Amino acid sequence: MGKGLKKREEDFSSWYNELVSKADLAEHSDVRGCMIIKPYGFAIWENMKNELDRMFKETGHQNAYFPLFIPKSYLSKEADHVEGFAKECAVVTHYRLKNADDGSGVVVDPDARLEEELIVRPTSETIIWNSYKNWIQSYRDLPILINQWANVVRWEMRTRLFLRTAEFLWQEGHTAHATKQEAIEETEKMLDVYAAFAQDYMAMPVLKGVKSENERFAGALETYCIEALMQDGKALQAGTSHFLGQNFAKAFDVTFSDSDGKSQHVWATSWGVSTRLMGALIMTHSDDLGLVLPPKLAPIHVAIVPIYKGKDQLNEISVVANQIAHKLRALNIKVKFDDDDKRKPGWKFAEYEMKGVPLRIAIGPRDLENGTVELARRDTLEKSAVNQEGIEDKIVVLLKEIQLNLFKKAKNFAQNNTHKADTIDELSNILDNKGGFVLAHWDGTKESELKIKEKTKATIRCVELDAPNEKGVCIYSGKPSSKRVVFARAY
Repeated sequence: MGKGLKKREEDFSSWYNELVSKADLAEHSDVRGCMIIKPYGFAIWENMKNELDRMFKETGHQNAYFPLFIPKSYLSKEADHVEGFAKECAVVTHYRLKNADDGSGVVVDPDARLEEELIVRPTSETIIWNSYKNWIQSYRDLPILINQWANVVRWEMRTRLFLRTAEFLWQEGHTAHATKQEAIEETEKMLDVYAAFAQDYMAMPVLKGVKSENERFAGALETYCIEALMQDGKALQAGTSHFLGQNFAKAFDVTFSDSDGKSQHVWATSWGVSTRLMGALIMTHSDDLGLVLPPKLAPIHVAIVPIYKGKDQLNEISVVANQIAHKLRALNIKVKFDDDDKRKPGWKFAEYEMKGVPLRIAIGPRDLENGTVELARRDTLEKSAVNQEGIEDKIVVLLKEIQLNLFKKAKNFAQNNTHKADTIDELSNILDNKGGFVLAHWDGTKESELKIKEKTKATIRCVELDAPNEKGVCIYSGKPSSKRVVFARAY
């Protein structure tokens, strides 16, 4: 299965596309710009979803569901928001089809035009805040902490599986608060949740920061983000958390009576991650042999492959394999014993390598004689003979080691590919030859940011939350700057 996979260094984009296909994660659909997530890819997404959902609920959030369709008038109520999404909206204009008079098929019934067009949700702030207007009267109704798992549509013209598609899966949190401080604390808390998930489960180091005004979410007062560095030196925005202020509360007239009986507008947040995390996972860890998965998100932790001649040998090996599988499953380790006789062991080895299964066990006749198995790690490709007795304890330790090793490797890569630039030419040179994160001074103006982007194709990924104060001058304008910000070329 690994034959024909492009080398990352030769063509990273082709390598990525081929890996997504050969690892059986997703494929393009007949609907332009949309993807089909295949069972193995969806199993990884489900693991992500389950862990995130648990983390959301542990921080007091509840799941709800809101309509896919949003009346067009709702988007007109918040000017910055509609401007930010207007070019990406899919619009429903009619509600019925009919048979064509010439018998050629179905056509849109011109008599079935909607009184008001409906927008297929690009994000749900407007319809959710229209609902909150009915839910909130008093400070006793606050806070509202709601999360929604859903699909959204943003009409992308240039698409790539998982990273950018016209329709994608995500979660979107929408919370309402009595005070500004409470809303800011919520925004920062959810950023920390995303960062913890990325690092603890995806084994992907991230920078936590604030977006520039130019990169801010449409309708937000502040956008917090986590940024990750992919193996090709490009940055990827892995999650965002937005402090919306009172913009949506004012647009939809959502007020409450405070403890003194005074009417106040509610303070709001929204935050989300999407199936883009699948792309991040692939590009952070995978190699020229295929997918590499951190154990905490892998659909299969251990694949057991028998090596045999004839049914009698398979039956003997199956007894040992099933005993090992039983012990591992008792420890919540996901095991697949692959005794499919239609595929040879070599094919199976290549398949599980391509699919990034963290550990592979091979059992042959000699292993039965010696009381051993061959154990192979996906992250380091190391193989070793291990005693069958007590193997479950060894595997528990190894899975933890693999998780930590993947994070350490990715963190070292990010650190080794973080540079400093003091001039715009230096920034361009680093990005052209090395890529990575580049720390440089910026004067804080939109004009300078856009000029730097125009000259270098780099954007400000974030102003790191823990960035130290450092006096300098902007690499474009020469005006004073109080700290460096993170530039990169990005997905």
